[in-house]
Amino acid sequence: MPLPSAPSKRADRLPADAFQSPLRARPKQPAKPVLETRSSSAPAVVNTPAAPSAAQANKARTNRKAATPAQPPAPLAATATTEKAGTKPKAAAAPRKKAGPTKLFVLDTNVLLHDPMCLFRFEEHDIYLPMIVLEELDGHKKGMTEVARNARQTSRTLDALAAADGADIAHGFTLSSTGHTEAGGRLLFQTQPLDYSLPTSLPQGKADNQILGVVHALGKAHAPREVVLVSKDINMRVKARALGLATDDYQNDKTLEDGDLLYSGALVLPTDFWATHGQAVESWQQGPHTFYKVTGPAVPSMHINQFVYFEAPGEPSLYARVTEIRNNTAVLRTLKDYNHLKNAVWGVTTRNREQNFAMNLLMDPEVDFVTLTGTAGTGKTLMALAAGLTQVLDDRRYTEIIVTRATVSVGEDIGFLPGTEEEKMGPWMGALDDNLEVLGKSDTSAGEWGRAATNELIRSRIKIKSMNFMRGRTFLNKYLIIDEAQNLTPKQMKTLITRAGPGTKIVCMGNLAQIDTPYLTEGSSGLTYAVDRFKGWPHGGHITLARGERSRLADFASEVL
Repeated sequence: MPLPSAPSKRADRLPADAFQSPLRARPKQPAKPVLETRSSSAPAVVNTPAAPSAAQANKARTNRKAATPAQPPAPLAATATTEKAGTKPKAAAAPRKKAGPTKLFVLDTNVLLHDPMCLFRFEEHDIYLPMIVLEELDGHKKGMTEVARNARQTSRTLDALAAADGADIAHGFTLSSTGHTEAGGRLLFQTQPLDYSLPTSLPQGKADNQILGVVHALGKAHAPREVVLVSKDINMRVKARALGLATDDYQNDKTLEDGDLLYSGALVLPTDFWATHGQAVESWQQGPHTFYKVTGPAVPSMHINQFVYFEAPGEPSLYARVTEIRNNTAVLRTLKDYNHLKNAVWGVTTRNREQNFAMNLLMDPEVDFVTLTGTAGTGKTLMALAAGLTQVLDDRRYTEIIVTRATVSVGEDIGFLPGTEEEKMGPWMGALDDNLEVLGKSDTSAGEWGRAATNELIRSRIKIKSMNFMRGRTFLNKYLIIDEAQNLTPKQMKTLITRAGPGTKIVCMGNLAQIDTPYLTEGSSGLTYAVDRFKGWPHGGHITLARGERSRLADFASEVL
């Protein structure tokens, strides 16, 4: 079969100049045939659709409007430009993470000094820094304090954003240009004076009032876009609300919104647990422990190393710890009963359910990190010391006990303390001395000389260290106790936990109701941060001690005062 002759024209229905001329935007006429070209090298395709109805045309027009990405408003310093007629607006560089208009957050200086990485915590929203904020940031950069270090880190971050390719301060810096892909907005600066008026009762020269004026001016210039002031200063947020300005606290540093939502480490099983989970239960004995393999709807709410207990009248009780979770199946291991005198740890027996849970964690060599929380008098320090002395002196599992704590005063500071590092830490270690006195008197048959020798031996194996000199250290086969951990920041907590070397166990104790640091709350404490981050780790455990065992006076005072 002979081949057909080659075409003499480049296309049957397009003139020759249509291939050289650029594609022009033509108004769409749905009632007429539409010509579409794929590219200059592909053959032209002719589409002749049927004429759509008026309803279909309106729907298509609505879909085109919804598909067009919204343009972010121009910064205040940028000059207004008019678009040429017939040109299309440029598409956004990156898709927005969430639907809806983006906000403009104005940051106070204390937010930058609190968290130097806060610039990258606002997702797709834009950030605005007034000039007075940069002035205050410059005034805090000198010194060796945490605030000065954060100020210098913020300045280095701003310099890195300014040095990125294509950075233009007039149009704002792209926050994702330094590798922080989670930040999809821009960083804007005040590059020109703003016209605003504040009530005469607010002094014009104060820095906080100038920031309020900037927020007021931005709200008018960017309307209807929402402009929000972010500040850690409660009084400034109150003044902003009094002026009708939108304001909010910096929430990214808070692990939990409410301290009551903190992971307790224990889970009570429902009364119908064996009815719903007992059909396919498997059990076996391994050493002194009994294992149960259960499957059912209660398993998804469990975590590794979480304690579960079942108590019902007329039925045998179950106290176990979750050792393995696979899909909808969990393996439970029964506990060692430290309530009984034969299992006493350095002469100490537990008095309630939660203390027994805590002692199982403290005596388990496979658990490297333990956190204990509870009110005053629940036995946190006593159990930690008893378990440490048993594993150091009797089991020889660790070489020594290291005790440290945050040196935060309840009232006014007493000034500098004389002596060595341990002597300076002596006034902070009153709780340690009190518990060692109790533990030293537990052996009544040794006599006075025997107790004195025991106390001397105990003192030789306990070292008191200050947190200020922990940077760069590595602890090998140590039993580290961090007391009053509720006064630590998340950064300080990370510094201490990362000191652990091979064979080291860390015990963090604290009472979230007794935070003495003025800049921490229950949600932002380092103890809360550690409990939440280590939840479900196979080599970490947590328990909240519920009942006080110190005295009836201390228990009643904890409830009513």
